Amino acid sequence: MTYWLRLILMLLFDSCLINLSIGFSLWLRFEGEGGIPANYLEAFFTLIPWYTFITLGALYAMRLYHRMWKYASIGELFGIVKAVTTSTAIVIILIYTIPLSYLPRSVYIMSWVFMIIFIGSSRLSWRLLRDLIIKESNKKAKRTLIIGAGDAGAMVARELNNNQSLNLLPVGFVDDSPLKQKLSIFGIPVLGSREQIPFLTASHGIEEIIIAMPSAEGRTIREIVNICQATGVRLRIFEGTDDLLHSRSKIRDVQLEDLLRREPVKLDLEEIAAYLQGKTVLISGAGGSIGSELCRQVCRHRPQRLILLECSENNLFDIDNELRESFPEQALEAELADVRNREKLQAVFEKYFPQVIFHAAAFKHVPMMEMHPEEALNNNVLGTRNIAEMADKYGSETFILISTDKAVNPTNVMGASKRIAELIVKDINRSSQTRFAAVRFGNVLGSRGSVVPIFLKQIQKGGPLTVTHPDMTRYFMTIPEAVELVIQAGAIARGGEIFVLDMGEPVKIADLANDLIRLSGYDPELDIEIKYTGIRPGEKLYEELFSGYEEMAATRHQRIFISTKELDERYNGIKNNITAWINNLSPERNEIIRFIQELIPEYCGSEANEEPVPRGEVIYLEKRGNRIKKSSGIK
Repeated sequence: MTYWLRLILMLLFDSCLINLSIGFSLWLRFEGEGGIPANYLEAFFTLIPWYTFITLGALYAMRLYHRMWKYASIGELFGIVKAVTTSTAIVIILIYTIPLSYLPRSVYIMSWVFMIIFIGSSRLSWRLLRDLIIKESNKKAKRTLIIGAGDAGAMVARELNNNQSLNLLPVGFVDDSPLKQKLSIFGIPVLGSREQIPFLTASHGIEEIIIAMPSAEGRTIREIVNICQATGVRLRIFEGTDDLLHSRSKIRDVQLEDLLRREPVKLDLEEIAAYLQGKTVLISGAGGSIGSELCRQVCRHRPQRLILLECSENNLFDIDNELRESFPEQALEAELADVRNREKLQAVFEKYFPQVIFHAAAFKHVPMMEMHPEEALNNNVLGTRNIAEMADKYGSETFILISTDKAVNPTNVMGASKRIAELIVKDINRSSQTRFAAVRFGNVLGSRGSVVPIFLKQIQKGGPLTVTHPDMTRYFMTIPEAVELVIQAGAIARGGEIFVLDMGEPVKIADLANDLIRLSGYDPELDIEIKYTGIRPGEKLYEELFSGYEEMAATRHQRIFISTKELDERYNGIKNNITAWINNLSPERNEIIRFIQELIPEYCGSEANEEPVPRGEVIYLEKRGNRIKKSSGIK
């Protein structure tokens, strides 16, 4: 049905209701008095056109013909009251000013009441009919328990009630708040607390559970997931949003990120805009896991131009196409170049003169770099020196090196190469107008070659999941979370800092494997085996965020800390000597390892120990005012 046909039909229908309201009021007024007097009957036919057109005009002016009445509520009824009151007042004013024929005063009052009742009932009947249809269809829907009786839970309940295609019937809420117990939302009761989930699931025939707690921390979600998994019913999670302008709500399966989530990163958008908006930004490794997310988030801050520097043709093609589709107004330049190629880098800098640089290009896989240490030095060390010196030479404003927690007390070549890269950046910063800084963080969930995608592939094959050691422990962040903090660190950098991101609590890889198996719908003890393969060369049991000789201080950002250790005097001038040192090395692994050990005394590669041992302690940082509290041990 078209809009105009629908409008005409509703106008005709309302005209009948308006006439019926006035005629019925007039009949009630003279019931039992021998009929309606002729003068009032004549006045009725005179006033009907005025009443009808003025009331229809008021209803249209109040936009009551633009509403979907199957979703009618008290707001629509209030609109009808306003429209009818306005039209009645206008008619009465016209009767005594034009003048028009008049009716008994009681007729105006009764007709006002009947018009509201008749028109309101006609609209609300659509809602009642719709609710009746939904109620009938819900008899076949899956009985659903909603965890969380807050705003998100109410949103989920409303969506389940209104959206028949979901085929879910909300039966009750679960919430730990004593104030919410025995209350109800939309007629749906709060049945109990999380400890009662297994009992409630059995007693109410629950077929599906939805977690509606968007702001809950990962620890809370883990506890709830563990309780719910014992029930054997499907478990999903409501994905809410803080962005009302880009509102999205989705119910999806629980993912590993939900179990590790922390308080959302709070960015200082004004500070970020000051150093990114309207600037030429270059991102090396633009097609990698971190680099590509940097590209997406930097584009949201409207740089004047974004330069995508990438040595992989396929990766560059993918990220360039994605950004051109997602940000059609953004000026983009795709440069197929390797940071090891100094001449090509110089040509890029001469062409664009980038003002802000995020250096994410690196070889990152520990076992592969143990097999090819010369490539780790060439790419991670000399590549960093090349692009950092270009930033200095061409007057860039800010240079951010993406580093790793493996650079702390390194036990592998990859970590040692990133530690040398940190030293080079700090050395160049001493004599440069460019602000050089490094940002250090741990593993990111979902990055290429990381443990989570590997585990998921192993689960798809039916296992086993290979874990190197039962006590192997790592820090984890999501890619967007890490990148948001990297961008914020760039805003507060003054030069020479090593920023350390708050990684939260470390996670045992074995626990991670168990969680992924359960989230995939399997039992880790019965369906899919976990196989321990032994620690690989260069691996630590525990990663560290900073070394014992580094002192950490708070920044004004709650999730970012800073190493206050000045560059050791023995590394003064390392930027000038490192190329000659590396180029004079033979490709023999032993010679390369000896060089790394001499340059980085804290380096303790796998050659030094037959049996793998943990290095140092796991350090937790807690910000209290302007002070940092440290604690250690596995939580």
